[in-house]
Amino acid sequence: MNKVAVVMGSTSDLPVMQEAIDILKSFDIETVVDIVSAHRTPDKLADFGKSAHKEGIAVIIAGAGGAAHLPGMLAAYSPLPVIGVPVKSSNSIDGWDSVLSILQMPGGVPVATVALNGAKNAGILAAQILGSQHEHILKKVQAYKSNLQDKVTQGAREVQSRFNS
Repeated sequence: MNKVAVVMGSTSDLPVMQEAIDILKSFDIETVVDIVSAHRTPDKLADFGKSAHKEGIAVIIAGAGGAAHLPGMLAAYSPLPVIGVPVKSSNSIDGWDSVLSILQMPGGVPVATVALNGAKNAGILAAQILGSQHEHILKKVQAYKSNLQDKVTQGAREVQSRFNS
């Protein structure tokens, strides 16, 4: 059980959600991608939420804009951790409607929420969740974080040599 599902409300969310797909694939994590609309395909949403854990999925990343009900509804149906990605959509109020819809879940139905359009962080968080149980994924997350540190250190050296000569 080390698959991650990346679902979104419509194809218009794919450019944002692609970052989650890409980072998961960089960690060699099997990724299932689908369109599951809370409002237009509610039966599909319910079926997916109730059965994802039976399909070997360990974490669900759900991206949604506007009213952004997808992550919360999946969390209501699924026993799996759900990471919500608020997506700034064309009908959005600067994305705040999506952020608050995902962030303000009632007690008992948690959804981890990342920043507006923060699909990359959702993918990293999913990898960290899986890494807590799978050593090979943990090592890839550790290497990724070490690489981040190396990039910042290199950038600092470049800035120092440019301005402190």
